Amino acid sequence: MFNIRKQLRGLYLSSVMGNLSLTGAWVALLAARGFSLVEIGIAETVFHITSIIFELPSGVMADVFGRKKMLMVSSIMHFLGSLIMIFSNDLFMVCASIAFQALCYNFSSGTADALAYDSMKKAGIQDRFERFESNQLVIYRVCSGISTLFAGLALTIGYRLAYSTDLICCAVQLIVLSTLTETGGQKDANDHSTLTRIKCCFTESFSFLRSAGRAMGLMLCNSLIGALDILLLFFLQAKLPERGIPRGGLGLALLFMETGGIVGSRLILRFPKARYRTVFAVTAALVLTGLLAEHSASYIIMALGGFAAAVGDDALQVRTNAKLQKLFPSEQRATLTSVESLSFSLIMIVLSPIAGAIFTYW
Repeated sequence: MFNIRKQLRGLYLSSVMGNLSLTGAWVALLAARGFSLVEIGIAETVFHITSIIFELPSGVMADVFGRKKMLMVSSIMHFLGSLIMIFSNDLFMVCASIAFQALCYNFSSGTADALAYDSMKKAGIQDRFERFESNQLVIYRVCSGISTLFAGLALTIGYRLAYSTDLICCAVQLIVLSTLTETGGQKDANDHSTLTRIKCCFTESFSFLRSAGRAMGLMLCNSLIGALDILLLFFLQAKLPERGIPRGGLGLALLFMETGGIVGSRLILRFPKARYRTVFAVTAALVLTGLLAEHSASYIIMALGGFAAAVGDDALQVRTNAKLQKLFPSEQRATLTSVESLSFSLIMIVLSPIAGAIFTYW
C-alpha cells in the first residue's frame, strides 16, 4: 500500500543529503589550490554550458524512464563529480568534475517536484504541495547557510577531505532514494519504443507550452525575480567587505540573508488566496529594495536589502511552482519543469554581464 508520509520523508531526507555540503564555497577551494580567477571562470562556464545542453533531455528522461531513477542518476553524478575533484590535479579534471556537478543539477532539477506532486495527487493531497515546496526551500536555504558558515573549515581541512564528505552524503542519499515509490510519468511505457516515447514527450511538452501562455508567463516571472536575487546575493559577497564589514561578520551576514528565503517561503503560506499578480508585485518590490540597498554606504542596510530580496524570491517561487504543477500534465511534468529551469539559466546569462556593470559602476 502506498505510504505518502514515507514518500515525503524520503524526499525531504534526500534533499538534505543532496544540499548538505562542505564544498559550497568551491570557488574559494579552487583559489586556495592556486587556480586563477580566469581558470575558475572557465570552470563556471563549463557548468552553465553543460546545464543548458542537458536541462531538457534530463527532464524528458525523468518523464520517460522514471523520476526515482533519474534522482538516483543525479546522486551518482554528484558522487562522480566529487570523486574526480578529489583526484584532480589540473584544470581539465576540475572542469570534468564541474560538468558532472552540472549533470547532478540537471537530473534533480524539477524531478523531485514532479515525483512529489504526483505522489501527493495519488494520495489525494495535492493541495498541500505548496507546503511541500516551502519545506524544500527551507531545507535548501538552511543547508546553503551551513555550507557558508563551514567554508572556513573546508579550507582548513583541505579540498580532498571536504569532497570526501560529499561522497558520504551521496551514498546515504542513494540509500534513501532506493526506498521511494515511482509515480507519474509515461503511462504507455510498454506500448512504444524508447525513441518514440522520448519524441512523444518532447512533442507533447512543446505543444502544451504553445497553448499555455499563462504557464510561460509564470515561468518567466519567477525566473526573472530568482535571477535578480541570486545575482544580488552573489555581488554582495564582494561588496560587503568593501563597505567595511568585519571579516568574521561576512559569513553571518550571508547566513542572515539566506534566512530571508526561509521567511519568504513560510510567509506566502499565510496568504493562500492572494492573487498571483499581487504576489508578483510585492516580491518584485522587495527585490528592487534589495537592489537599491546594495548601493548604500552601510553594510547593515545592504544586508537588510539582501534579506528582503531573498524573502521575495522564495515567496514567489513557492507560489509559482505550486501553480505550475497544477497546470502541467503528469506525463510531461519533469520535462516542463526543466523548461522553467532552462528559462532561468538563459535569463542569468543575459543579466549577468548587465548586472556586473550596474553593481560595479553605479
